[in-house]
Amino acid sequence: MSFDQAEIAPLSPTAEYAALRQGAGFRLLGDRMIVRVTGDDRIAFFHGMCSADVKGAKAGDVVPALFLTEHAHLIGDLFIWVEADALTLETDASAWPREKEHLEKLLVADDVEMEELDAQGVLHVEGPRAADMLSAVGVTGADALKPWRCSKSGNTVLGRIARFGADGFSLLGARVVLEEVANKLARGGALPVSTAALDIIRVEHGIAQAGVDTGEKTIALEARLQRSISFSKGCYLGQETIERATSRGGLKKKMFGLRFDAPVPAGTELILDGKEVGRVSSAVMSPRLGAIGLAILHHSAWTPGTALLARDAKGDVKAVVMELPFDK
Repeated sequence: MSFDQAEIAPLSPTAEYAALRQGAGFRLLGDRMIVRVTGDDRIAFFHGMCSADVKGAKAGDVVPALFLTEHAHLIGDLFIWVEADALTLETDASAWPREKEHLEKLLVADDVEMEELDAQGVLHVEGPRAADMLSAVGVTGADALKPWRCSKSGNTVLGRIARFGADGFSLLGARVVLEEVANKLARGGALPVSTAALDIIRVEHGIAQAGVDTGEKTIALEARLQRSISFSKGCYLGQETIERATSRGGLKKKMFGLRFDAPVPAGTELILDGKEVGRVSSAVMSPRLGAIGLAILHHSAWTPGTALLARDAKGDVKAVVMELPFDK
């Protein structure tokens, strides 16, 4: 029997959030594309095409990475699951056509083959009981995995990934297999959770979502995507701008957290001394922290504690600039 998330009666956001923070919650991530990369030049090619240290990665590593333009504007973000004989790219399905076009422009005589695995998917499990729940349904090895490492577990690959900022586990495998695991998790007491609940965790940890918190002209450092950037590797597309912004402090905009007196929608203007200093990109209602959000702000508003006005057609709401993550 397949697992259909759409047929699950929605829980309250509070219950889903509690599962992710105190128990175990899971979701089949239907918006992910899996691409297997082979060929003798795969490591050298992707080392030069992305922000991560692919040459320094070992088999069994999961490496967060970014595709950037020569001016370090964000094209897309991804996870690279490193195998002995291949790289598996895991990225947003809607972004993949743009990323693929970017890669193929510079893929000339390199021995690199990219195969889209449409039947493959991702199941994410998170919460302090996640490892126990996985073990109970036959997915072994979670306890032994170190962060950002992966290993085979039956006919899936299990990785320990802070995908949304908190410790969690992701399974790569055939969608039909992942649906079976999801069914077993649900029967075992883990809760299926919504993207909205995972968004709360993501925002609390200050993790930018490409295409939501970023635009075509967003420089990677503006969105605080440092976890996906190697600052010690050799030349790669976008490195010059990253290096210049890092060494000379050239950023004029950067992402911060915001705490609101009342909920506001994404897109809301943020006003300081009568001038717009940014717009809310992600906005959630955290059961623990209240109405919070993310925004890339002008440098005049970077001091935590700065009071802003969040302004839309309905009026003004008070907002306070917060350092990220919110628990820092």
